[in-house]
Amino acid sequence: METINVRINITTPTGRRLLREVEKHPKTAIVEYPLPEGISEQKTYTIEESYEECCKILSNHYKVDVSKL
Repeated sequence: METINVRINITTPTGRRLLREVEKHPKTAIVEYPLPEGISEQKTYTIEESYEECCKILSNHYKVDVSKL
């Protein structure tokens, strides 16, 4: 598969229109949003990692394995 990287200025109406058009084709085009500068240096977690951590915290607090509920 051949790919290219494109930078679109989404602060303009034309840029936002182009982005909306690209997002309409998820099988062909994948839009990757950069992380904000304040977060980019920090560890980020996936939804699954966050869910597992929350289950651990709740399980410890309630002394019940909440992931099995």
